[in-house]
Amino acid sequence: MLVRDIMTSNVITVSSDTLMIEAGKTMDFHRIERLPVVDKGKLVGILTKSILEKSAPSGATSLTRWELNYLLGKMKVKEIMRTDVTTVDADATVECAIATAQGKRVGSLPVMQGNRLVGIVTTNDFFYKILNPLMGIGESGKRIIVYGAGDVEQIRKVTECLSKVGVGIKSLCTVAPGEGHICTLAPGESHKNDLLLHLNTEDTSKVIAELKKVGLSADHREHQPC
Repeated sequence: MLVRDIMTSNVITVSSDTLMIEAGKTMDFHRIERLPVVDKGKLVGILTKSILEKSAPSGATSLTRWELNYLLGKMKVKEIMRTDVTTVDADATVECAIATAQGKRVGSLPVMQGNRLVGIVTTNDFFYKILNPLMGIGESGKRIIVYGAGDVEQIRKVTECLSKVGVGIKSLCTVAPGEGHICTLAPGESHKNDLLLHLNTEDTSKVIAELKKVGLSADHREHQPC
């Protein structure tokens, strides 16, 4: 999956000469927390809600309300924006974008196509468009974990069991062995990844029983209330 597949393309931007107070109103109106700053088609900075809040005078200031309003009415985006903007290419993989965001410790990445801003991707996009479908958040069905079934042969056994009981798969992924599961390893054998499945059924008892017949151990992984 590429960044262009999950990015927001209709990006709200401001110029560096925009008044700080107007930029804040723009964020509130569109319910966003980040504004790329663009001058003459060129990305020159980024403004975030946290930068705005940090730039506001503290309650301990000796300035009067009128003086504060005057100062806030004069400050421009270019005086407070961050100019060292971390960006990502539209054709970069999502994995690359996530690694970049984590490495730079930023919550958003303006998306570039050459020198042109074409979108923006945020941590919310990673969650709602990738993690949520993968984990089945908000969807019906149940999850189970099949221990040590993360290789091709074991996955084949699992799918055969599911076929026998007429249960389908909504999503699946392999995960590192859980600390709570104890298994005995033969000499020279290494731990195998577990298989996490989101099934299109509300009753997984038949599935788990069928898996047990072929020597596979599985547990329920219920959705927890948030």
